[in-house]
Amino acid sequence: MTNPVRVRFAPSPTGRPHVGGIRTAMFNWLMARHYGGRFILRIEDTDVTRKVEGAVADIMEGLRWLGLDWDEGPEAGGDYGPYVQSQRLTLYQAAARRLVSQGDAYYCYCSPKRLEEMRAEQARRKQPPGYDRHCRELSEPERAQKTADGIKPVVRFKMPLEGDITHDDVIYGKVTFDLSTLDDFVLLKSDDYPTYHLANVVDDHAMEISHVIRGEEWISSTPRHLLIYRALGYQPPQYVHHPLILGPDHAKLSKRHGDVSILEFRENGYLPETMFNFIALIGWSLDDKTELLTRQQLIDNFSLERIGKTAAIFNREKLDWMNGVYIRRLSPEDFVQRSLPFLDKGLPAGIKRPLPTEYVRQIMPLIQERARTMAEVAELTEFFFVAQLDYDANLLVGKNLTQESASQALEMAQKRLGQLAVFATESLEILLRPLAVELGLKTGQLFGTLRVATTGRTIAPPLFDTMAVLGKERCLRRIEAALDSLHKLSSGNPSH
Repeated sequence: MTNPVRVRFAPSPTGRPHVGGIRTAMFNWLMARHYGGRFILRIEDTDVTRKVEGAVADIMEGLRWLGLDWDEGPEAGGDYGPYVQSQRLTLYQAAARRLVSQGDAYYCYCSPKRLEEMRAEQARRKQPPGYDRHCRELSEPERAQKTADGIKPVVRFKMPLEGDITHDDVIYGKVTFDLSTLDDFVLLKSDDYPTYHLANVVDDHAMEISHVIRGEEWISSTPRHLLIYRALGYQPPQYVHHPLILGPDHAKLSKRHGDVSILEFRENGYLPETMFNFIALIGWSLDDKTELLTRQQLIDNFSLERIGKTAAIFNREKLDWMNGVYIRRLSPEDFVQRSLPFLDKGLPAGIKRPLPTEYVRQIMPLIQERARTMAEVAELTEFFFVAQLDYDANLLVGKNLTQESASQALEMAQKRLGQLAVFATESLEILLRPLAVELGLKTGQLFGTLRVATTGRTIAPPLFDTMAVLGKERCLRRIEAALDSLHKLSSGNPSH
């Protein structure tokens, strides 16, 4: 790289940050960090009708959550600001006037009604849609008359009527466009706000952007941008268009595929480390086998040439697997601290808050191996916190057991556990394994019944560890409640 790398993420504040946009931001960020360049955040808010309140804050929050810090932009400042397009309108208006004055653009006075009728006629004739250049050659008196009539014009670019234009895309190679197929597009709207085409060219030049890394949906706009660069005498940046992210059905990733906002993934218990690793590998790869990469490894190995040409599939199963791996890699204390907000949000309202942190510290190591998302921790641990369990009493009667044998097993266990001086994992195992033999049961039968009695579940963390954390008093109380349930079951009055 001969020139300094300056790249930008330029979202429109039209909603919460989408995974597709975040991946674009990530490619730009990795590019800047790999080459020691600058990563710029620019808010493109000139489409006033689609602007959503709070969207800018959400975009910045999503970037910060993933550690995608920006060197210049809102709240960071910089020498090329302001970094919000609605604060740069005079620059676009000046560029539009200059293009008109040098004959590369013109004022168009066509009403929305005329444009609508034109499009309908083109559709009826099966012609490609596009502006018919009605105002392109208006005389000076004609323009003066329309201005006198109070018509506020738009500014359109005067597209060459023939020839072609080629650009060298880092991913797609040489891409050529036939200019005769492109219409005279709008640069400046009648409200004096620019279109994306004008604003992004003016700003990318002013901010000295070296590479424009964006989604492939912008390839068709690139000839327009190159012609604006040429008309203004600017050197265009290097273009890098990456493929889209698709859902499992090979349609463009959207809400019907599940979460698409990065903040929804955060709310649903995915770790930022996971999302960083996972998103970076959607359409980019180090090789054909490495799935788990640290942030530093991604920075060290990043190159634009490794971005694939084909659309990448968003694989939710792979994401869940990866999140499980990252959860298991957390230190016990880190897992506890990250779990607390999800426990607070997910556990029943009747459970006393704040949750006792020391008790939580005893519980969390028991489920760290099983959790695939942080949102699962409340469901996996609820039985540790509730006063009473709610389950089907029939679950107490395991395979090849009767209500009588299940009751006998629980009564015997209750008696022995009551006499146990030290209620710990080791002593519980020493007590309960021989008890199964004594009762003529398989260990799985006794332990299964005890598991349901103490947790209300057939699947739970290791039994002795779980009972040790629950404590003697709570275990005995729950076994007593289980015996009562079995008694009601045998008397024909089942209770849940």
